[in-house]
Amino acid sequence: MKVCDVDIKIEGKLLKIARPELEKYEMLERPQGIIENLRQAATRIDLFTFLQIDGEGSNKFEYAREWENLAILPVSTFDHWWNKQIRSEARNRARQAEKKGVRVREVVFDDAFVQGIWEVYGESPIRQGKRNVHYGKDIGTVRREAETFLDRSVFIGAFLGEQLIGFVKLVTDRERIHANTMNIVAMVQHRDKATTNALIAQCVRSCAERGIKYLAYQNFTYGKKRPDNLTNFKQVNGFEKVNVPRYYVPISGLGSVALRLGLHHKLADRVPESIAEKLRELRSEWYKRGFQSTTGVVG
Repeated sequence: MKVCDVDIKIEGKLLKIARPELEKYEMLERPQGIIENLRQAATRIDLFTFLQIDGEGSNKFEYAREWENLAILPVSTFDHWWNKQIRSEARNRARQAEKKGVRVREVVFDDAFVQGIWEVYGESPIRQGKRNVHYGKDIGTVRREAETFLDRSVFIGAFLGEQLIGFVKLVTDRERIHANTMNIVAMVQHRDKATTNALIAQCVRSCAERGIKYLAYQNFTYGKKRPDNLTNFKQVNGFEKVNVPRYYVPISGLGSVALRLGLHHKLADRVPESIAEKLRELRSEWYKRGFQSTTGVVG
């Protein structure tokens, strides 16, 4: 739904929580108007939440507040990033991609690119130990999902010859001060080519050329989850953990009660990390076995 010219998505079954669809990409300057409209909406909404990503301090709004984090890279020039902000490991991996024939460039959103995205998505039903939510989608669905916010998107492709083996969709705020990776995916079969490192390098170059001051790579860490390989990848490529306020505003009586009792958090967030880690390992093994049984592949 669209409220005050802002795209709002609603999640949850028992507790309906609304949030701006682009909350990690653009600061909500005047939330009060949206809150008033949500309270009058025909659709039931219990709680409204949004992030403050402008770095202007933690007390900009007088709403209930918790802390979240983002992985942020301050951008000036590509050379500064290459020489001052990243570790030698990241430079070596980016060079490795080039030596192995990976070519990275900005691309136009056309039929050929959509076909390439569809092929990247269709490589495997499992990614990083989890079910690949894009696996098995028809190409029409892939197009509809990829073409959102086209006027504020930058698409980058990594190619091996003529084949797309990885891509990034960057989405900027209206003023083009911030950009965030809405999607970054590379083929598993080409992991030896350091495709994602090459994609990040082009992201920095594209932001620097446009005068975009901050590049975000979603969250630095997620919930209580300990830093992992993805966290390390972000760190060696110059991304920093930046804590930002997340605000919560009750829209209904149920929302007020839920916020007071902490019921707005997912059940998984309340599980101790030692147990959650074991559950993730079991999930990964479950998906792996399921993949092997359907393909006949033996690991």
